Amino acid sequence: MTWLQAHLTSDKASSPMLESLFERLGALSVTLTDAGDEPQLETAPGEERIWSETIVTGLFAGDTDKPSLEAAIRSAIGQLGIMAELTLEPLEDQDWERAWMENFHPMQFGEHLWIVPRDRQPPADAVDPVVVFLDPGLAFGSGTHPTTALCLQWLDSQDITGKRLVDFGCGSGILAIAALKLGAGSALGIDHDPQALIASEQNAQENGVAGRLTLTESNAPVGAQADIVIANILASILIDLAEQIGSLVRPGGQIALSGILAEQAAAVMAAYSGSFELETPREQEGWVLIAGRRIH
Repeated sequence: MTWLQAHLTSDKASSPMLESLFERLGALSVTLTDAGDEPQLETAPGEERIWSETIVTGLFAGDTDKPSLEAAIRSAIGQLGIMAELTLEPLEDQDWERAWMENFHPMQFGEHLWIVPRDRQPPADAVDPVVVFLDPGLAFGSGTHPTTALCLQWLDSQDITGKRLVDFGCGSGILAIAALKLGAGSALGIDHDPQALIASEQNAQENGVAGRLTLTESNAPVGAQADIVIANILASILIDLAEQIGSLVRPGGQIALSGILAEQAAAVMAAYSGSFELETPREQEGWVLIAGRRIH
């Protein structure tokens, strides 16, 4: 089998957003390498080890439609205002997905929530585990990225029993499925990517919650407002779609926004502050989650 590699060459400041972009578009793995021949000197405590010009490489399944992927990448970097050189090339067969899955171990988020590869179990000493079995497939969302981890930790900390949730930009369905496993009454997953909807459906079936999860494309009507809306997407899209996303939340309902770099938090909060009482952002590895409650 042949795989498809996408390379984006850009500056240091853009690399975290490009890494997140590839994961969001369904990359099975993302790596960062030096675009030149820059020596990597000893860093100060807390300083990130990264080159000033970086190649961000996403590995995609070989049957990924190359023109569609290229168009999606170019559209996204245009929205982000990032200058980046894009190349796509085939990669001959190696068992990349199996190698990646071998490094995907059971992970705990909060007190009870566990994300576990579908062929494994949480540790025997886990206390009252709520388990989501996951095959990320071709969509972003395994729990390994800080943006997803922040969302899972937030969900575990909330009382969502019986509530209706919307997962805007559902990816692999991990957040909607986790919410249903934690007691949500129903969930709606929304995504513009058909591969994401397929992965979400498969993961929901394997977790026994498909009957409570509805999946739809992003331009389809949503229906009634939700008790909780969670959106783990790019900050620029959160800002552009603030009115649309905010309108999905009922008055008094909750919102949780992620996919946001710490320096983007103020702009995202400004876009939602008119309708929501927002909490202090939660931060992890330079990424933040912004949560709040709709006031009108």
